[in-house]
Amino acid sequence: MTASGFAAAMRAAFGDRVQEHRPLGPFTTFRVGGPADWLLDVRTGDELATALALAAREGVPLTMLGGGSNVLVADSGVRGLVIRSRGGDIRRIDGGGVRADASVTINGLVRWSINHRCAGLEAWAGTPGTVGGAVFGNAHFAGRLIGDLVTRVRVVSRSGVAVEVPQADLSFDYEGCRLRRTGEILLWAEFHVADGDPASLRRVARESLAFRKQTQPLDTPSAGCVFRNPQPGRDAVPEGIPWSAGALVDRAGLKGATEGGARVSPAHGNFIVNEGRATADDIRKLIARCRTRVREQFGVELREEIVYLGDFDLGARP
Repeated sequence: MTASGFAAAMRAAFGDRVQEHRPLGPFTTFRVGGPADWLLDVRTGDELATALALAAREGVPLTMLGGGSNVLVADSGVRGLVIRSRGGDIRRIDGGGVRADASVTINGLVRWSINHRCAGLEAWAGTPGTVGGAVFGNAHFAGRLIGDLVTRVRVVSRSGVAVEVPQADLSFDYEGCRLRRTGEILLWAEFHVADGDPASLRRVARESLAFRKQTQPLDTPSAGCVFRNPQPGRDAVPEGIPWSAGALVDRAGLKGATEGGARVSPAHGNFIVNEGRATADDIRKLIARCRTRVREQFGVELREEIVYLGDFDLGARP
């Protein structure tokens, strides 16, 4: 099928919700990035399965875009079909857990949990993005990993086959989970929670938000932390330097460093911010500079936490 034929098939299934050549920057927290060939917002699992089947049948590349945090979209955009899941539901389940659809925002899940007297998720207040993105990357904050709270998920393969997967089979680690390696797409995740007092839970949530505001540049577009922190047993950090990617970038003298409209945040060395006119290439070059300087000065190889979407010449990076 030709590109026009695929577009016609998508419009037959989804009408004018299929958008062609839609810039993706406004859908990311970096606010940069070129267009998708086709962009579709899906509302249900059945719609997602239909779109997956059409893309698989015609060999059209498929990219999932959640809340738009933790990603960098190339200036040239993303080829093929980009799908965003919108809406979503949260519910209590038997056994004391909470199930949230992948498209639910983490902040929405935290608010729901507090209002329904469910303890365990309140410290994640202020986390950008969706449940799907958080599980995909095993989101972390203050030494916590969200994968530790997950009990079970339902995923769908790129060909449209859905299965339920227990936590033990998700292979959570600091790099993410099996979804990053298999390309499976999260439909929902279940989290372990306990009974809690809403007032106490709100206090923890406020403390988490206050900590983020004090330590992170939340008033300027960014993707969150750019690099993963070094890991004992895998990395060797010189004595006297914290095991922190931000600290390494800071000690390398790069806080405040710029590339075009991108800057290493003066507030936190592990954040790169868009000062209003940055391109994806500006950001990528600044990331590469940070990696090179830290490697040369401290012998530590920083590993990116953000996900690159689209055509970047990553093989040529320093």
